[in-house]
Amino acid sequence: MRPFLRRRIGRTVLEHVEGLPFLVLPDVFNPSIYRTGRLLVQALAALPIRTECGGEPRALDIGTGSGLGAIFAARRGYQVAAVDINPSAVRCARINALQHHLEDRIDVRQGDLFEPVQGERFDLVLFNPPFFRGQPRNALDAAWRGADVLERFAAGLPAVLNSGGVGLIVLSTDGDCQALLRELRNIPMTIEVVRQRHFGNEIITVYHVQLDGGKGAYEP
Repeated sequence: MRPFLRRRIGRTVLEHVEGLPFLVLPDVFNPSIYRTGRLLVQALAALPIRTECGGEPRALDIGTGSGLGAIFAARRGYQVAAVDINPSAVRCARINALQHHLEDRIDVRQGDLFEPVQGERFDLVLFNPPFFRGQPRNALDAAWRGADVLERFAAGLPAVLNSGGVGLIVLSTDGDCQALLRELRNIPMTIEVVRQRHFGNEIITVYHVQLDGGKGAYEP
């Protein structure tokens, strides 16, 4: 990583993603330095909005961090539940929701994966997961590292998706991306690649996933 980028990690900084400003607190994943969030919101921008029974669309942003995915979803008209286990990320996402005047569309909750939204269903689920195995050393490291996060996400995803609901998941070849794909294929789900970028030896891919039998498909 270049020195000028490294200096922005672990500090309070104002970043810009797709032209929008985001405050990033020291213990929060920086969506500007790392490319995964940018690719995820680009895929979101191309996704048709569908709702169950024609009601207001609902989105769930798991591991919201600075609130990047939640804010882009809210700007598209979704009512968003944004979840993060990191209390600094919860605070950061709330600040950014206020900064973008979207506090009435984004409900930020602290908790682990689907625990804060038990019994609720969504038309869209966004997930930028920790790519590496192991116990996180601190709150910021939890954005990168988890013991069984991928398996628990795959197991819990069907219960929170509305009929026809979809997930957008961003994965990197630097991490254990095949583990999550294996778990999703066991459900079973339809899995499509909708965005992919090569950065040297790393490949970042956004997957569109939908329970088999769900209606509609991704339209790039």
